[in-house]
Parts: sequence; C-alpha cells; structure tokens
Amino acid sequence: MQSPKPRRKAGPTTNGLDSAEKLDELLISSAICNGEDLGPFVRKTFGTGKPETLLHHLKLFSRSKESEIEEVCKAHYQDFIHAVDDLKSLLSDVESLKSALSDSNSKLQSVAAPLLSSLDSLVEAGTVSKNVDLAIGAVKHCVRVAEIASRANRHLQGGRFYMALKCVELIESELLEKTPSSTLKRMIEKRIPEIRGYVKRRVSKELGDWLVEIRVVCRNLGQLAIGEASSSRQREEEVRIKRKEAECVYTLNEEDIDGDEYESSDDDDAFDLTPLYRAYHIHQTLSLEDGFKQYYFDNRELQLKSDSQVSSMTPFLESHQTFFAQIAGFFIVEDRVLRTGGGLISKVEVEFLWDLAVTNMCAVLEDQFSRMQTANHLLLIKDYVSLLGVSLRRYGYTVDPLLEVLSKHRDKYHELLLSDCRKQMAEALSADKFEQMLMKKEYEYSMNVLSFQLQTSDIVPAFPYIAPFSTTVPDCCRIVRSFIEDSVSFMSHGGQLDFYDVVKKYLDRLLGEVLDEALLKLISSSVHVVSQAMQVAANMAVFERACDFFFRHAAQLSGVPLRMAERGRRHFPLTKSQNAAEETLSGLLKKKIDGFMILVENVNWTSDDVPQGGNEYMNEVIIYLETLVSTAQQILPAKVLRRVLRDVLAHISERIVGTLCGDLVKRLSMAAIKGLDVDIQLLDSFTEQLTSLLTEKEANEMKTAFVEIRQMINLLLSSHPEKFLNPVIRERSYHALDNRKVATVSEKLRRVEAKPKEQIVRHVDKEIERYTNHINRVKQAMSLNTILTWSLVFFLFLTVSDQKPTAYDAVKSYNLPPGILPKGVVDYELNRKTGDFKVYFNGTCDFSIQSYQLKYKSTISGVISAGQVKNLKGVSVKVLFFWVNIVEVSLDGGDLDFSVGIASASFPAVDFEESPQCGCGFDCNGLLFSS
Repeated sequence: MQSPKPRRKAGPTTNGLDSAEKLDELLISSAICNGEDLGPFVRKTFGTGKPETLLHHLKLFSRSKESEIEEVCKAHYQDFIHAVDDLKSLLSDVESLKSALSDSNSKLQSVAAPLLSSLDSLVEAGTVSKNVDLAIGAVKHCVRVAEIASRANRHLQGGRFYMALKCVELIESELLEKTPSSTLKRMIEKRIPEIRGYVKRRVSKELGDWLVEIRVVCRNLGQLAIGEASSSRQREEEVRIKRKEAECVYTLNEEDIDGDEYESSDDDDAFDLTPLYRAYHIHQTLSLEDGFKQYYFDNRELQLKSDSQVSSMTPFLESHQTFFAQIAGFFIVEDRVLRTGGGLISKVEVEFLWDLAVTNMCAVLEDQFSRMQTANHLLLIKDYVSLLGVSLRRYGYTVDPLLEVLSKHRDKYHELLLSDCRKQMAEALSADKFEQMLMKKEYEYSMNVLSFQLQTSDIVPAFPYIAPFSTTVPDCCRIVRSFIEDSVSFMSHGGQLDFYDVVKKYLDRLLGEVLDEALLKLISSSVHVVSQAMQVAANMAVFERACDFFFRHAAQLSGVPLRMAERGRRHFPLTKSQNAAEETLSGLLKKKIDGFMILVENVNWTSDDVPQGGNEYMNEVIIYLETLVSTAQQILPAKVLRRVLRDVLAHISERIVGTLCGDLVKRLSMAAIKGLDVDIQLLDSFTEQLTSLLTEKEANEMKTAFVEIRQMINLLLSSHPEKFLNPVIRERSYHALDNRKVATVSEKLRRVEAKPKEQIVRHVDKEIERYTNHINRVKQAMSLNTILTWSLVFFLFLTVSDQKPTAYDAVKSYNLPPGILPKGVVDYELNRKTGDFKVYFNGTCDFSIQSYQLKYKSTISGVISAGQVKNLKGVSVKVLFFWVNIVEVSLDGGDLDFSVGIASASFPAVDFEESPQCGCGFDCNGLLFSS
C-alpha cells in the first residue's frame, strides 16, 4: 500500500543568523519539509562552501521524521524494516556522497577561487556601470526639461504663447514626473502656474486692445461695404441707362456692358481677427473656453449698445453715416467670427445681437424721421439705410423691419417733397420775364429741350435758337424731373418692387395741385398784357408735351413698360391753368380789340358814302390781328391760336352787333350797312389768309365766329328779305340772328332821312307799295306788329355821296409826287388840320428802286405837310443785311430825299411822277429811273 503524500510543513527557524542566512535556511527547511528538489540548494551550498547548514537541516529533518517513521514502522513494520534498511544503505550512500561532495567542493573552490574574485570585480563594475547609466539618463532627462523650458521662454519672449503653453504642457504631462531632480521638479511645478497666468494676462491685454481697435475698424469697414454697395448701385444705374439708350438709339455692344460688371471685393480682408483667435485658442489651451466665450459675447453686446446710442452733441444728419456704418461693420465682423471662429460665437447669439441692433435702429429712425421737416434729409438717410440693408443682406441678415420703417414714412417724405417743389416752382415762376428763351449753343438746346423731349422735330435747329417757351418751362421741368427721381429713389431699393402707382399718384398731385395752382396764381396775378398771356399760353402747350415725358420718365425709372404707363394715362393734369391761360389771352385780346372798336364812334352811320377800304376801326383790327398772328404762330400751337382767334372774331362780331343795337347808333343808312359788309369781307380775307394755320374746313369753322353779323348784313342787303319769315330759310340762312336784335336794327334803318331826290322818293313809293301787298298776303299768319317790324328791315335807300379825292391826289395837294405811294391803295384817312394820315393797302408791298429794296406794310401812317412827310411808319428799306425804317420823306429842289434817321438817299423827283407797282417797282412797263 502506498503511503499518503506528506503535507508541507514550515521548517524550523533559527536565531542568531543574519537575515540572508535566515532566509536561506528557511528556504532549505521549507524545501526539505515539502519534499522539493534539493538540487539547487546543494549546488548553492557547495558553491558557497558552507554545506553544514544543509547537513544540519537534513539532520533536523531526519529527526523530525523519526517519530513518523516510528509510527509508520509500527503500522508497517516490515515496510519499516525494509525502509530502515534502505535508509541505512542511504546513510552509507550519503556518507560516501558527502565525502565525494567534500572532495568536489575542495577541488571546486580551488578552481573557482580566482573566478569568484573576477566575478566579484565584474559584478562591482556592472553595478558602477549601471549607476553611471542611470546618472547619464537622469542628466539627459534634466537637460531635455531644461531645453523645453528654454524653448518655452523664447516663445514667451516672442509672443508665441500657444507654443509656450504647449511646451509647458509637455513638461507637465510627460517629463515632470520622471524628473529625478527634486529641486528642478519643485522649481518647474512652481513656474508652470506663473507662466500660464502671464500668458493669460498678456492675451487678455491684447484682446482688450483689439476690442478697442475693432470699433474703429468696424466703422471703416461699414463705410467701405456701404460705399461698395453704392458704387454697385451706381454701376447698375449706368448699365440701365446704357441699355435704355441702346433701345432708343442703337444696338449696344454687349462687351461694353459686360466689361463694367461689378466684382465685389471681399470685405473680410479689410480687418484682422488674429488677436481674437489667438486669445480664444490660448483660453482653449488653458481650458477656459466657456468663460472666454461669455466674456467675448458680453463685451460685444456692450459695444453694440454703445454704438446704437445717438449722440446729442451732433445732428443726426451729420452723424447718421457714421452711426449706420459702425453697426454695419460690427455685424460684418461678427459674421466673419461666426463662420471662421470655431464656435467662439453661435448663430443664435449673432441673431440676438442683430435683433437688438434692428430694434434700436428702428427706434432711432422713427424718432429722427418724426423730427425732420426737409425731404432731402429724409432721402439722404433713407438712401444710406437702404445701402446698409443691401450690404448686410449679403451676409444673411434680415433687414425687413428697417425697410418697413422707411415705407411707413413714405407719405411724409412725399408731402415734404411736394412742399419743397411748391416753393421752388413759386420762385421759378416769379422770375419769369415772359420772353422766349434764347439758346446760343447746342448743349443748351440739349439741356433745355431734348432732355425733356420738348422738341417738335428731330432736326436740330440752327443756333442761336429762340425757343417758343420761356425759361420757366425748363426750370419747372427740372423741378418735376427731380421730384420724379427723388420719389423713385425713395421708393426703390426699399423692398417694394411695384411702386409705379405710388410715384404716379404723387406725380399727379405735383402736377395737378402744385404746378397747376402755381400757374393759376401766376396767370391771375402777373399776366397783364397780351405778350405775357401769349407766352404763358405757349408755355402751357409745351407743358402738355412735357407731361407726357414726365409719366414716361416715371415709368422707365420704376421699371414699368411704357405701354402699361400709356394705358393708365389720364387727362392733361394742367387743364385748369391751360384753360385759364387761353381765357386770359382771349380776354386781353378782347380788351385790345375793344380799344380799336372805340373807333366805331367815328363811323358815320347815316352817311351815303360806302367806305371803299372798310371802316377805320376794322382796318386797325385787321392790322393788329395780322401782327398778332405773325407773332403768335411762332410760339403758339395752331390749335391754341385757332381757339383764341375764334374767340376774338366772335367778340368782334358781338361788338359790332352790340354797337348796331346800342345807343351809339341812332339811325342807320344802307351805305353804313354796305360799309359793314366791307368790314366783314376784310375779316373773311384775313381768315382766308391763314392758310398756314388752317385747313379749308377749319377756315370755314373760323368764319362761323362772326356768323351773327354776317347773317345780319346778308339779311339787310338781301333783295328778298321776306324770306326771313320762312322758318326753313331762317333756320338755314339766319339761324344765328336774334329776332329782337333784328327788329332794333331794322327800326334804326327805317329812321334814316331820305335824300330830297326824285328817284329816291319814287323808289321808296314802289317799295312801300310792294311790301304793303306782301303784308296783306301774310297777315293771316303773323301779327301786324311783327310784320311791320320786319318790313322796316327791307326799305332800301339809294345813296348818293360826294367822291373824296384819291390818296395820290391828296399827296399831290401837298406838293409831293404821287409815286411815293405804290399802286394798290384801297383807302386812306387824312386830318387836314393836323396832317395825320393813314393809308391802307390790300396787303404788304415789296419792290426795288435801283439797288434799294423797299417794303410797305398794309397800313402806313405819318404826318404830311407841304413838301414833307414826317414820323413815317410802315415803310422800310433794306440796307446790307438789315431792314431799317424810313422815317421822313422831303422834297429838296428837284430831288426827293428818303431819310432813315442817321442817313439818307436822294432820287430825282421826276422819277416818282408815276406810282410803282408791288413786286416790279418802276420796271414793269420799262419805266426806269433817270441816271
């Protein structure tokens, strides 16, 4: 039976040995007790030359096992006996082994002694080498720490704080714990917080300086950004103008436009964020990132609140650009920080700052706009705010609240603008001299005519050019154009795309209220003579063309197609002033005509002589009307002139009829009626001469202006006046006549005393008998009083008058040759007492005498005496390139002198015995002047 495996027991301990020996003894004892391999211990024991310990422990072990052996022997006696025998044999073997070991030990010690001494030297040398290696490693470590510390110092001195902190972090995290020198370690541990504190102070100071400097940078940056937005808008306007000119004049080369395209510069390059980012990076390195973010946001918020305050020391009009530029630059910087700051500021924080700024700006604008009383100031601030919006919209900021504030004050701006225009127009109209505008250069024509499309022809006139309008027209046009451009400028770039209706509404008010009222005031207060009224009427015709340009100009600036603007066009907005101008002109002309009509008092209404050339008043009227037309047709449009002339002719007709019906004419002769007929024929001739102004249809319509007097004369001269009683004939031929006026004139015609001549009496008797028979036939249809009244109209009286001498005979009576009057005199007037005279021709008369060209007007006047004519008017002679008036004609011996005041020319008097003919003078029948 196999014995159980003995348990391990701790070996006995021995006192008195040193610690190393005790440890060896314990190990040997434990190995023996546990039955472990003793080979290593044996080799070590003999190697040290001290086997006694092993033997001692073996003996002790054997003693300790004796009792066990004994028990085992008792239990297994035979086995024990065999074991004892084995043990004995073992002991003998041990003794032999001991002796062998002793011998081997002796030999080994003898052999290993020198080796052991060498080994001891080697171990000692290895220990020294190891210590040296450790020392060298420690020195190298310290040297590296010193080098990194020195590098950190250089970075600190060079301001490279991040590199210095990285060096400090490297020392602290990797080298400090391994530093063998406690002194160096303590010194480094002390300096690291100091270095970090120094870096924090330095970057905080740099950040503070940057925060101060960035305010100036923001202002400059905002001005730069707004300036670029303004330049971009100006370039867009220039391109728009070029395209407009291309559409109107020629096809524009696209390369010309593409070459001017706006290339926006990067505003971000205009400022440096390095101090901010370095401070942020340093604080990130110092693990102070959150605190730094909050510090930066709080400081920027305080700066924004400070920038949003309006200075009370400087007017807002002067400081508004700096105010808005500061805010614009602020948010340009914040946009850059948001995009490149690595989370330094969040989008929510930027939006918070922007909302704060917008609220403050809106409040400032509301307050300042409420105080402003000048439209130009509002426009300046509005333009700058819109440019601010354009600049910041590029960076994604919402500017709608600002634009809403601008739109809110739209009405106030236009009211102020209308007020300014009212003052400007009042000044412009008050300075009007009512004279046609003279333009000496082409640029003046372009500036005053072409720029407002006032020209009636595309042909550029020769210069100097006299325009049909006065200086008031282009001045007012400039005011209106400026109003349109200011209105469009205020409405544009404000977020509202379709604003033409607003511009048009206020343009209608400017024209219909401001300009129209100013013109009405001018007409009522400053127009006193015909020339002034004519100029104003001419101006109104030009304003009518200008108004078309104004609405087209407003549509073009508003980006509205012209066809839509034409479709929404209303009536002429200056109708009131236009009508007032024409009425004023007509009224002044009627007053002027009334001055000539006073000469009606000189008419002998009971004369038996028919004036051959018409009555004096009508000749004066015709002369004035001819002069008026020659002047008016140069400036007045044909339609205006037609309306005015029609009113004047109608007034002449009314005055003549009124004179016939009035108290001035007590009795009326048939010769006077025939004289009136001549007068009306003169009016007809005058109307027919207006071929350049009137078509045939218009001329016929013009004659209807004096239809009443025409029909009255036709009735009085009719051979069958009884036809007036026929309603159909009366409606067709006498529709303009009033029955009461006809009765009044007929009564006056009846009162004329008959000439005591037999033929007249016989004629009257016959007429009475004839019309008495007619009355009897129609008395059933009409009352007797009516018949008698109308029958008086048709009593025709023969007139016999003494013939007055001709004009040529009258000239001879003053010892002057008749040839000083050309052929064609139709009538003349002569006051024998004073010598005042007037000679009337069918029209103007031109002819040549030798090298002189003479011109007689349709009426000439002067003072005639024996052998002399003074104060001559209506006769002119062409000298070189100019026409000068002949003021005196005198007979000096056998010569006839013609004087123009500063010079005179003489001709033989015999050459003027015959009167020259218009056109050919004395050469018509081979009559030549004597040499």
